[in-house]
Amino acid sequence: MKKILNIFRIYPGERRETLTALVFFTILNVLNLVKHWSALTAVSGNKWTLFTKGWHLSGFDPITYSVVTDWGIGYNIYRHPLLAYFLWPLSKLNEALTWLTGYNCAIMLVAILLVACATYAALFINRIHRRVIGLERTEGAVLTLLTYSFAHVMLASMAPDHFIMSMFCLTLTLYLCGMKLKRGSAMNMWQTIVMFILTAGVSLNNGLKIFLAAMVTRRKRFFEWRYMLFAVILPSALIWGSARWSYKQFVWPKEMARKENTTKAFEKRIERNFNNIWNAEEAKWNKNDSVKIKARQKELRDSIRHELMAKKARRWRASAAYKHSGKPMADGEFSKWTDITTSRWDVAVESLFGEGIMLHEDYLLGDVLVNRPVIVRYHNWGNYIVEGLLVILFLAGIWYGRRQLFLWTAMSFFIMDMLLHMGLGFGINELPIMSAHYLFVLPIAMAYLLKASTPRWRKRLTWATGAVALYITVWNISLLVEYLFIL
Repeated sequence: MKKILNIFRIYPGERRETLTALVFFTILNVLNLVKHWSALTAVSGNKWTLFTKGWHLSGFDPITYSVVTDWGIGYNIYRHPLLAYFLWPLSKLNEALTWLTGYNCAIMLVAILLVACATYAALFINRIHRRVIGLERTEGAVLTLLTYSFAHVMLASMAPDHFIMSMFCLTLTLYLCGMKLKRGSAMNMWQTIVMFILTAGVSLNNGLKIFLAAMVTRRKRFFEWRYMLFAVILPSALIWGSARWSYKQFVWPKEMARKENTTKAFEKRIERNFNNIWNAEEAKWNKNDSVKIKARQKELRDSIRHELMAKKARRWRASAAYKHSGKPMADGEFSKWTDITTSRWDVAVESLFGEGIMLHEDYLLGDVLVNRPVIVRYHNWGNYIVEGLLVILFLAGIWYGRRQLFLWTAMSFFIMDMLLHMGLGFGINELPIMSAHYLFVLPIAMAYLLKASTPRWRKRLTWATGAVALYITVWNISLLVEYLFIL
């Protein structure tokens, strides 16, 4: 237990940077609270509608507000198997505070959670740069600042979604892995189990990254039957089994009830339209022609049904969700989330290394499922120059650190996400909001470029990187404030 607590202990040499991070994330969340206080602290009405209509920031979802306000399996249970359960204590605390104050305190409690996760993720990133890679204090601080200057990493620290929680888990895992590699030790069974359940419970696909980190530190011992059984197979089965159980217990009944209500409403609409038309037409028919009347009534109902279904299909095809989604590989339960038609080059330039790092001025923080195109371009080439510079530094860092096992551990996290998003196209139309899962790898690679440089160039690169980080930070914060309080 003492070793676990020591991981979260803030030591004298890192207090200044941690305090700065804490203040920065607190300010971001205060901006969010000020903007949405009156809209989101009501205690009556439809909670889900309250949050979806009262809170908008890029493509992030305010599901966490809803779960903490009125606990339920609000997330996609197969993508976030245990996240709702992790938030249950916060929901109970919110119930007590709501009873005491008369306000829904969910947005404040979630803000505290986001600030804590973002601050500790920054602490672990700083430790990676200093303790694992071996940079100087200023260099580590500059690269940590660069990480959180990235637009959708910064936004994740104030958005009531799961991304900053995932970043906390992933950076902690990388830090543990890095220290194990440095000491020549390996992730043991209980560390793997705890980190997998925590990380996969928040976001299932990130759980595989825990096994990658464990494999790097354990090497051949990763495949020992006891370890494979108790640290890999059983936790994976537990996560998947809990997801299936939760779906059948909580989600399936609601989906069936919703489907039944939708079907009943649709049938009532058909009957209402039928009555309106038949009342005007009935006088033309001879009541003795019952067979013809029944045939006509069936024909009329079928026609109305076909027309209403065609209107529904036209509305779907006209929606942003349809227009901004590429063609999937197949229409299965999971394959329907893939995309094989959206341009990878445009996404890489404008989303992956574009919107994820620097906000676009047009369609500012819009949602592609509502009103924002998938591809938005910058007004001037200055943004592309900064973007290109970061990509060059990233690639140079990979080259200079190519023999470092820890770098390839971090890169395996990045590559896995690229295969998922850029390869299969999962979530490719909303790629920027995933940035907190992988963009922190860019400064980690850049750290190896700094470390390999001569003292003179190392200092120059540090100052240049710091200038870029400040520029991106000012750019993104100014546009964020404009979106929250001016537009």
